[in-house]
Amino acid sequence: MHRSELELVAELFKALTSPARLAIIRRLAEHEACVHELVEVTGLSQSLVSQHLRVLRGARLVHGERDGKEVRYSLMDEHVAHVVDDAISHVSEPLRGGEPGDVEQPGDEHEESVSHHKKGA
Repeated sequence: MHRSELELVAELFKALTSPARLAIIRRLAEHEACVHELVEVTGLSQSLVSQHLRVLRGARLVHGERDGKEVRYSLMDEHVAHVVDDAISHVSEPLRGGEPGDVEQPGDEHEESVSHHKKGA
């Protein structure tokens, strides 16, 4: 039995839950890179970058190709780069007239309603 497409999409998003993995994806969208180049971009240790790459490989988002002593990593396809870019665009847009990145907190609508009623009183 095949897993549903939604389960596969959920796995993709799960693999993208780390800011470090998002940074790796963004870097690989520009050009293939080896681990030490990704260490420079992320500021993480080599072992952490390798762990993140394992997750991304497991989710079939990146693949590695041996080049002498190094492994060069690249995106499996450009779709994942578009998903990340779209998410960045989404969070960069103002939320209901707020500043980019503002997050509406639970109860904000109630506070607006209360302050509106106070102004009218």
